[in-house]
Amino acid sequence: MIGAILILNSRGEVLVTRNYRGGMIGAILILNSRGEVLVTRNYRAEELSRGVANAFKMHVVSAKEVRSPVKSIGQTSFLFVRADSVFIVAVTKYNINVALVFETLHRIADVLRAYYGSNIEEEDVRNNFILTYELLDEAVDWGYAQNATLETIKPFITQKGAVKGEKLKTQQQVAKMTNQVTGASPWRGPDIKYKKNEIYIDIIESVNLLVSTDGKKLRADVSGSAQMKVYLSGMPECKFGLNDKVVMDKEGKNGPTRSKGAAIVIDDCTFHQCVRLGKYDTDRTISFVPPDGEFELMKYRTTENIEIPFHVTPIIKEHSKTRLEVKVAVKSNFRREMNGVGVKIKIPLPKNTALCKIFTQSGKAKYTPEVDAIVWKIRKFPGDTKYILGAEIELSASVSGTQKAWTRPPISMEFQVPMFTSSGLYVRFLKVLEQKQQYQAIKWVRYLTQAGNYQYRI
Repeated sequence: MIGAILILNSRGEVLVTRNYRGGMIGAILILNSRGEVLVTRNYRAEELSRGVANAFKMHVVSAKEVRSPVKSIGQTSFLFVRADSVFIVAVTKYNINVALVFETLHRIADVLRAYYGSNIEEEDVRNNFILTYELLDEAVDWGYAQNATLETIKPFITQKGAVKGEKLKTQQQVAKMTNQVTGASPWRGPDIKYKKNEIYIDIIESVNLLVSTDGKKLRADVSGSAQMKVYLSGMPECKFGLNDKVVMDKEGKNGPTRSKGAAIVIDDCTFHQCVRLGKYDTDRTISFVPPDGEFELMKYRTTENIEIPFHVTPIIKEHSKTRLEVKVAVKSNFRREMNGVGVKIKIPLPKNTALCKIFTQSGKAKYTPEVDAIVWKIRKFPGDTKYILGAEIELSASVSGTQKAWTRPPISMEFQVPMFTSSGLYVRFLKVLEQKQQYQAIKWVRYLTQAGNYQYRI
């Protein structure tokens, strides 16, 4: 086996070095929560010794505190993920691509869950040794990560499990499967047919907000994703455009007039492997051949011009050591024809709360001792509407007189607002082109904003 090739000049100086052994996974271990080895798959004979698993157990599993998922012991590096009740560990002695290894480990965990039909438990691994070894062989070949997705592996693995294997019966099927694995679009199989060709895009945003006691925004950002459901025949080419500021500024100068709606600045984004990144870098158009079924097309994050769905105004008055008055006003900041659903406001109270009288204009509110808070639930919250909750609190006096002062935890909210985006992002166009069949696809776009870490200090 050739480890590397060097090209040197006549004086012995290195001109070119090509290392063929870097970036390889030496072995994958699956251990239980006690650090006992359940499965060992050694891809490189020189990588794994008997003491490797014991070293991981001693320095990671038995350690009181582990802050990093990467642990180097001597010349050996351990990269691990906790998948339900087991550890999945990659072992290597090379300077490996860490992001690629973690992506592979998470994909292995997803495939194992799919085949086991449940979470990954020690008993499942022990009962499915052969199946587990076959899955590990498909996921990693000679130390190099492969396309370890369920759709790609399923036709090859015929062991009994929650996922039924698809046996290849003819040479034609084998050829098609080889083309799927090694072709330009391994995530999409050939000969997919639907009577009704449909594509769905769900723009889902989580709003993170932290407001100080004087009403200043300490943090306001949106983490969003585009979730796809694709039921299209053949090998369709999809194009998907957003109101990205870079594109709309360019069109405003060199192209057609800007469409309605303000442009937004996307701080960072990540895409599914099907997206052509070169095309996106050139004209910011998201072009892709989609996988069949459900998948996450992209994730993004914005921090500018965030529209806050709900504004909370809390007023807390401490009349005495045993009496407290609470008034909380919540106003929706979206259009009247929209509605917030599943709205829940958690208003913290002191731990020594003895009696709580609550008055509210809408919804249901009650004091919950388990969380030391008033939980106010509003099933349907119309847009441009304000609701107020008032409460009179009686506190029990401390017998020893050494009770700690109330720390005043923040008010938190949970909600969902359909057809609304806090970032202002919207889909400008969605095109589907299938050259052979040339059908007209039915397109659906939906929006949803929900609470992330949404807090108001009091």
